[in-house]
Amino acid sequence: MLWSDLAIVLSARKHGENSVIITTLTREHGRYSGLVRGGSSKKLSPLLQPGNLLQVEWKGRLEEHLGTFSVEMETAYGAKAINSREKLTNINTLCAMCDLCLPERQSVEGVFGAILILLDMLDETRLWPEIYQRWELGLLNELGFGLDLSSCAATGQTGDLIYISPKTGRAVSRNAGEPYKDKLFPLPYHLLVDEVKPHKKDLLAVFTITGHFIERCLLGPINKKLPAARTRFIDRLK
Repeated sequence: MLWSDLAIVLSARKHGENSVIITTLTREHGRYSGLVRGGSSKKLSPLLQPGNLLQVEWKGRLEEHLGTFSVEMETAYGAKAINSREKLTNINTLCAMCDLCLPERQSVEGVFGAILILLDMLDETRLWPEIYQRWELGLLNELGFGLDLSSCAATGQTGDLIYISPKTGRAVSRNAGEPYKDKLFPLPYHLLVDEVKPHKKDLLAVFTITGHFIERCLLGPINKKLPAARTRFIDRLK
């Protein structure tokens, strides 16, 4: 088995004396792991940092085997973050979320393209949380658990939507949600109107909502929790 692809490094761990096992998100093959021989060397180690975009070639006797990667640098996004704790937190959050949430060896080309946009905008530290919250919403949608904010889950009306159900991910109107408001998420207005710019409290509200559904729908079934990197990212935002 042999294929080539673009790949974003999500994580790397040492294997034996000189090799490294990397987990990547590839454009056409999804989340894929492989062994890089000599990966701990001075030549290859800088390439295998989380967030870097590589050109990879994967080889394996059978498709289900771990296989080996040969790698070449495309874009050293990790270098952009080396002297910035904030950028490093952003990269680590993005990579950890992909590593945990994305299915293995299933193409998610839309997610891959969105990650490249986030990596290209690492220098836009003030804008980055706003773009990243859209990415988490898109991740849920890509994997079949997107929020439905088109109409009230209880009445079908399309106006005065101010809540989100933690069970269904659907919007709930003011009147329908009033008896249960303590159990519902507040619906940040900027999710309904693109022209509205979110404030910090709006972003934090979105991260509470996306975190709930990511844990409930994606991580809960495989007995995993949201990564510590995401917690640090949100703590820096507060």
